[in-house]
This record gives sequence, structure tokens and C-alpha cells, in this order.
Amino acid sequence: MTGQQFSTKERILGAAEELFAQHGFSGTSLRQVTSRADVNIAAVNYHFGSKENLVNEVFRRRMDVMSGHRLDRLRLALAERPGDLEAILAAFVEPALDLAQDRHGGAFIRVIARAYAEKNEGLRKFLSDQYGHVQREFARALAACLPHLDKEQLYWRLDFLGGALTYAMADFGLIKRPAGVTEAAHRRHAAQELIRFSAAGFKA
Repeated sequence: MTGQQFSTKERILGAAEELFAQHGFSGTSLRQVTSRADVNIAAVNYHFGSKENLVNEVFRRRMDVMSGHRLDRLRLALAERPGDLEAILAAFVEPALDLAQDRHGGAFIRVIARAYAEKNEGLRKFLSDQYGHVQREFARALAACLPHLDKEQLYWRLDFLGGALTYAMADFGLIKRPAGVTEAAHRRHAAQELIRFSAAGFKA
């Protein structure tokens, strides 16, 4: 891929992410994307083929990195701290909050919220097909620590953790970053509190 191709593709993805965050998937047209990215419609068709694929690729760009970090952290936790529930939860929670802290992460978090709100079935299938294995890896690791939970209970609690994590990533809760505390420190504290809270919920 040439530098120009890379630049064009990244510009389209960046523009789409911002617009999807602002207006949702159904509320954003390809014309708006091309205008924001300063490209023509042929460039979108060349790189993505359809709006649905463009939506998927906006997610892939962020989710591939986050999922890779999660799995790396999980393998490390299982090797170095076997049976440690909080270490497994940290491997799931902390890479997501790291993404939220990234200077480009804010728009993507709003895109995630749009995905929940709009109930885009095509996107849900894409995310399940592409990243369901990550959820299953964590479910297996958690099940080994929590033999008292049946599979349905385990997945309910994983679902609740995902919802709480999305809320924490969005940072619109009651706890605001205090003056004099860095964003990184605030996120670390949020991660610690969520991990403790989730561990108690999984053990219940």
C-alpha cells in the first residue's frame, strides 16, 4: 500500500468515525464522509465497497488493537498469576480504558454508544464474528476461577461488566476528574474501582 493510499484510507476512517459519533450510522451519509475527508465517492468505494463495510472498518481499526492487548494481558495474567480473578479482570478492563484515554479514543467511545443505541444487526454480527473469540477466552479464564457459576450466570456477569466498562470509558458518571489529577491517574483509579466492584459481582 502506498503512502497516498494509506493516507486516503485513514482520512476516510477518521472522518467516518467523527461523523458516526456525532450523527449515528443511519444519520451519516457517504456524501458527508467524502466531504469531511476531502475525497470523492470513488475513493470510498475503492477502499471499502459499501457503507456497511466502512462502519465495520471503523470498528476494526480500534478493536483489533484493543483485543490484541487484552489477549496479551490475559496470557500474562494466566502465566504469572494463575487463579487470580482480579488479574483476569484487569486484562479485560485496562486496555479498554487505555483506548478511552487515547486522544482519538473519544470519538470511538461515542461510536460504541451509537452501536448500542441503534441496534445495528449487521454490525453486531460483524463484532461477534470478529471478536467473539476474545469474549470466549475471558469466559474460560473466569470460569476456572469461579466454579460455582454456571455458563449462563457467567455470561450475564460478563455482559454486565461490558456495560459498566462502556459507561466508565465514556466518563459521564458521578465521579469527575479532580483538579490536579492527570487523566491517566483518573483512568487508573477508575480501572481499580471497576475491577474491585466486578470481582465482588462475579464472586457473588
